[in-house]
Amino acid sequence: MAFALAGGVIVAQGLPFSAEPTVARPGSPHRATLEVVTGTARIVDGDTIDIAGRRVRLEGIDAPEAAQTCPGRYAGGLLGPWRCGIAATSALSRLIGSSKATCEVHETDKYDRLIATCFAGGRNLNREMVLRGHAWAFVKYSNSYAAEERQAKTGKTGIWASAQEPQPAWDFRARRWANAEEVAPEGCVIKGNISKRGERIYHTPWSPWYQKVRVSAPDGERWYCDEAEAMAAGFRPAVGR
Repeated sequence: MAFALAGGVIVAQGLPFSAEPTVARPGSPHRATLEVVTGTARIVDGDTIDIAGRRVRLEGIDAPEAAQTCPGRYAGGLLGPWRCGIAATSALSRLIGSSKATCEVHETDKYDRLIATCFAGGRNLNREMVLRGHAWAFVKYSNSYAAEERQAKTGKTGIWASAQEPQPAWDFRARRWANAEEVAPEGCVIKGNISKRGERIYHTPWSPWYQKVRVSAPDGERWYCDEAEAMAAGFRPAVGR
């Protein structure tokens, strides 16, 4: 999802630093903190930010993808589908505003992203995104925000406003991947693209620009079977992936 949005949220300038495991703040999941990173945040999408060139994935939540829409906000789908992925990105930008973000890192995933609980303006960003109906509790990996999801669902907030159940982000990605596999060479669906400025960028099937990107082998572009393979070849993920 997205873009570096309003409120002075730009590429981080703060420097990461190591820290001994700390006690979780009130309202945060009680997990060991391996490292703390602090700085100005650049919004990537509704559950991901960059701080000082390091990619941080908000632990325990999964926001709609940039290309994703959700059912109409009222009973019977009145007003039609809305761009819940873009809305989630905007919501995270507003939550951070001009504040610096502080992220308590719990682990690093296979894509070298920091999995963290993040705070800005005295608020737990992970919790607020679920509570405001802009993300699901990612219960496959964590129950940290299951109660907040129940509260948002009861209050018909954000993605829960319609009587029609929204498609979870993980199902949206899986369906996009399966559809792309049917036409991609050898089932390798990730597009490694080189921009006019020479930037090596890869696009997943849920990227907003996936359908427009063409892979030109003579220009050094190629298809990849997973994101780790694309990154190993020197490609970075597109904004919103």
